[in-house]
Amino acid sequence: MLNEQTVTKMEALRLWGMAQSFKEFMGHKDQTGLTPAEFTGILVDAETTHRENEKLKRLLIYARLKQQACLEDINYAAQRGLQKRNVLELASCQWIQNKENILISGATGVGKSYLACALGNAACRKGYSVLYMRAPKLFTSLFQARADGSYLKYLAKLSRYNVLIIDDMGLSPMTENERKDFLEIVEDRNMTSSIIIASQLPVKDYYQIIGDPTIADAICDRLLHNANKVELKGESMRKKSKQAAPDLV
Repeated sequence: MLNEQTVTKMEALRLWGMAQSFKEFMGHKDQTGLTPAEFTGILVDAETTHRENEKLKRLLIYARLKQQACLEDINYAAQRGLQKRNVLELASCQWIQNKENILISGATGVGKSYLACALGNAACRKGYSVLYMRAPKLFTSLFQARADGSYLKYLAKLSRYNVLIIDDMGLSPMTENERKDFLEIVEDRNMTSSIIIASQLPVKDYYQIIGDPTIADAICDRLLHNANKVELKGESMRKKSKQAAPDLV
């Protein structure tokens, strides 16, 4: 009875991991051999693990990653110019600590979105907040925010994420509002947080897609001075996947 009351109190205090560990331990026939300090340590470790797992779940939900991608699952056999050593360096997430950006470029299907999402997943596992958005949707959301008067509030929301992933950047030339919006985003995050951009365009073509030379200079100066550049090459991974399994529906 006393054990049940203890579990109830733990759950009332929202110590879910501790309560579960306590119930499992009390269910074992052999409960001897542990000092009070050791037993307390086991319960605290269980609660810590539970909270870390719950935090990761929340971060992944909020991140809205397009793909369930992990850096550990990257195929280095494909000739894409992707070096395992460089990926392992990025996996440490030191680039987030240093407020650096990552610019991923390459043709359609070479794995830009997958790599961006895998980096986002790694950031979540390190406890950083992440948001994934395709560029067209991002600019549409900002356009709507202008219309309903929530523009500054929406920009402030974006700035709170440790990592902002912008996928499919440069599918079409930026409009005047889009280039100004992009400048605001880059300015808000300059030296305070990180951006990952995935684009079919090489970095040298950013000026062309942004359009206005003055704004392009301002954006690229802030975006490129501390950027890690990843240029993917080779054939489409989707095409290779289809060729490898032609009979699958």
